[in-house]
Amino acid sequence: MRTKTIYLSATSLWLVTWAQLSTAADWEYSLQAGVASMPRYSGSDERTTLPVLGGQIVSPWGIFLDTHTGLGWGYEDDNASFSAYVGASASRKDKKKSGHLGSDRLKGMGDIKSRPQIGVSASYTLGSAILGATLEHALEEDDKKDSGKAFTSLELSIGTNLYDGDYGTVDASLNSRFGDSNYVQTWYGVTPGQAQRSRFRAYDAKGGMVSRGLNVSWTLPISDQTTFSTQLDMQYLSGDAGKSPIVERRMQTSVMGVLNYTF
Repeated sequence: MRTKTIYLSATSLWLVTWAQLSTAADWEYSLQAGVASMPRYSGSDERTTLPVLGGQIVSPWGIFLDTHTGLGWGYEDDNASFSAYVGASASRKDKKKSGHLGSDRLKGMGDIKSRPQIGVSASYTLGSAILGATLEHALEEDDKKDSGKAFTSLELSIGTNLYDGDYGTVDASLNSRFGDSNYVQTWYGVTPGQAQRSRFRAYDAKGGMVSRGLNVSWTLPISDQTTFSTQLDMQYLSGDAGKSPIVERRMQTSVMGVLNYTF
């Protein structure tokens, strides 16, 4: 009887604690809808306009589900943030698809299929500067295919707030992206097999810097729950990526406008 009483007391204590934790911090939900104009693929001089739709759920314990990054866990305080996640890598079509994705110029190159991806991201505020790093590793899809090998990329950034006032906030950051040999070869290289099927000559791309660029964003609050943000992203393809025969334009620009609703 004493054991049963102790068990019931422990169970009650756990339920009370769980209830307090549940009410102490709320779940957060957000929805995004907008439109973006961007190159059809990295290195293309063709552009496409497509809708931007997304959503995020964040639990009181830091676990999140995000349509852009995937399922993960994150931590944030006044000076630092960290997140780890599992999601899906980017993809590329070798023909135009639904008027938005891919390019006929890549015919014969084959598709780069999306595959499971693991990522970690961290930032640290140092004075007025925000230092950031994101490391992502896409798992192997099929090592016998031209674009099926596992690959890894790293993005480093330094940003700051340019304006914070009645008309919202303006933030800017400089960034550099690096990739291992599989990453650069997958997205910018041309294997002998691809060269036979496409218009491009064979090109063996080595790992290293992929791009460097500038990102500027303006966020305007509409209400306590709604904001509108615009973003300009400019990336200059560097190293072996910039010299690739599939690259028609080194300077790549994207413009995006998104309405965000949080509840």
